[in-house]
Amino acid sequence: MPSNRKIVFASGEYYHCFSRGVERRPVFTNKRELSRAVDLISFYRFDKPSLRYSKYLALNEKQRTNFLAGLSEKAVEVIAFCLMTNHFHFLVKQAKEGGISKFMANFSNSYSKYFNTKYQRVGPLFQGAFRAVHIESDEQLLHLSRYIHLNPVTGFVVKPEELKTYLWSSYPSYVTDSDPDLNFIDKDVVLNFFKKGTKYEQFVLDQADYAKRLKAIEHLKID
Repeated sequence: MPSNRKIVFASGEYYHCFSRGVERRPVFTNKRELSRAVDLISFYRFDKPSLRYSKYLALNEKQRTNFLAGLSEKAVEVIAFCLMTNHFHFLVKQAKEGGISKFMANFSNSYSKYFNTKYQRVGPLFQGAFRAVHIESDEQLLHLSRYIHLNPVTGFVVKPEELKTYLWSSYPSYVTDSDPDLNFIDKDVVLNFFKKGTKYEQFVLDQADYAKRLKAIEHLKID
């Protein structure tokens, strides 16, 4: 996925990266595809896994867990994400020079190959180069995490009270400890601003407060 943009990714900095399906087409159409995408996020956050993803898939569940636990050098830290029917959002911290570009290319190329093979299609799956915005303050970071986590609600996919059961975002890992598949989320940078997880849940679901502050992140929205 080539990147024709002015933004320069700096290690240690946070970025909102997002893209949608070409022609706004659905790209995540069922649970199996969504699960594959989540697995790719977990795998490709590392810089140079010693196994190709196809070889990793051949391992049993315990072997996969042990393999990932043995990796240490990250390309990015994944702070938050959300997968929707025809687009995705990532809030990531670059952990190594070139990490974000590599992570986004690996994720998009691998998922596109999987999807195109499955549906016997050819050509790009995502709409051009991914877009990215540099996060410049703690306030922006917090409200962006909420914006990302509220996508299933604002997109009328789930009701607010059902948000913690939407497994295709990092939100469940912020407010529950029930899904080991999301244990790769580096959520402390956000949760450290709250005394306990329930305070973050209240922060996310506080629609009135969210509406008041929405203008602070208007330029971060996906087109």
